[in-house]
Amino acid sequence: MDSVSQAALGAGISIAVMSRRTAVWKAAVAGAVAGTLPDLDVLIDFGDPIRNMVLHRAESHALFWLALFSLPLALLVARLTVGRAGSQAAGGITRAAPDWRRWWLAMALVLLTHPLLDAMTVYGTRLALPFSDHPFGVGSIFIIDPLYTLPLLVGVFWALAGRAGGAGHKANLAGLALSTAYLAWSFAAQQHVTAVARASLAAQGIAAERLLVTPTAFNTLLWRIVAVDGDRYHEGFRSLLDEAPRIGFDSFPRGTALAAELGGHDGLRRLAFFSKGFYKLDERDGQIRVSDLRMGQEPFYFFTFALAERASPPVPLAEPIRIGTRPDIDSGLPWLWRRALGEPLPPPR
Repeated sequence: MDSVSQAALGAGISIAVMSRRTAVWKAAVAGAVAGTLPDLDVLIDFGDPIRNMVLHRAESHALFWLALFSLPLALLVARLTVGRAGSQAAGGITRAAPDWRRWWLAMALVLLTHPLLDAMTVYGTRLALPFSDHPFGVGSIFIIDPLYTLPLLVGVFWALAGRAGGAGHKANLAGLALSTAYLAWSFAAQQHVTAVARASLAAQGIAAERLLVTPTAFNTLLWRIVAVDGDRYHEGFRSLLDEAPRIGFDSFPRGTALAAELGGHDGLRRLAFFSKGFYKLDERDGQIRVSDLRMGQEPFYFFTFALAERASPPVPLAEPIRIGTRPDIDSGLPWLWRRALGEPLPPPR
């Protein structure tokens, strides 16, 4: 999820756990900072654009490593949040000691919920490192969704404006409950659309090897379906407000013959694994490109990389070049909202 959502979730959890044991603003600041720490891995250069993509949300998002890191982080936060009176008493140890266990619980929950929330998106989060390299991605919520974030922000700001233990803390708990309920709703909606998609594919004689169902940007009303069928993939859209019983699909080539030409290209291999097979290859402007089909919609994909110059055989580039695109806002957003409300419009190509 985006940094604002992660900071708001961290602040809300920290306020709820610490309750009256520290000032609300201290709990909020500590939780917001801890909630954004795992994403600092974006500052690491892993060598090329594809590596930077697929190695994001790796060790810094692994539950095992975050659980270990939560203890020293809690001790540091407990020490930093000691007031003046406690600092004068035994260098702050006297007042910090009763609080560190509660801070440990708060920091552990903040750190661990960060990758769990990320795993609800489609991107891919390596929760099980160092035991498994599998990139988990439920894909039931878009990376930015205001209906998830707003309850958290309202609850946190209400707690900051209120008194400890009063209405502010209740509002914070309500914000956490509402945002969690929204995640549950997104998963239930995804399962419903998946069932409709499977029935529609079967009715059209499409034997999908892989099926992806994810929400479109900023909402959980309009869903995008991608079905991979050999050398082709099929894209369709389903609004929860649609009246038509079935989903219509457009079909596109995946360019699998180009994969054979590229051989064991490292970037292609990494992206194929990370995307769980939801990728396509094509040629444009004398270059062979790979696109992650999970993020974007035809023909606009956020993660598109040039891998090689066209020749016989292809000449791999010194390193992949990211050339991802996204739909034009002026045409894309109006289509998105109208289609989400159930209007049967063709997607902007």
